[in-house]
Amino acid sequence: HTREKLFSCAECGKSFTYRSALTIHQRSHTGEKPFTCADCGQSFSCRSNLTTHQRTHTGEKPFTCADCGKTFSQSSNLSRHRLTHTGEKVSCPDCGKAFTRSSTLNNHRRIH
Repeated sequence: HTREKLFSCAECGKSFTYRSALTIHQRSHTGEKPFTCADCGQSFSCRSNLTTHQRTHTGEKPFTCADCGKTFSQSSNLSRHRLTHTGEKVSCPDCGKAFTRSSTLNNHRRIH
């Protein structure tokens, strides 16, 4: 079932299911970045972004491709890599041309 979005941003009206998500969102308006990397001093608005960033220092790659064993620091990079095994493609709704990366499709769509 879907939960109601009871927490609304007073600044822009965007609604959230959880108060914690609203708190993180509000930082996009205030510019607050309370999570700071001890290695380089870069700051982030949410803890998960700091955790992902810290992997650039540690070299940790916790996401492994089950097909070939290649490892990735972010789950989104593994998901994109998986397309190389499945052959799955995304198609342009305007002309039908197919791409293995959604970012390449987005770049292509600018020509239409």
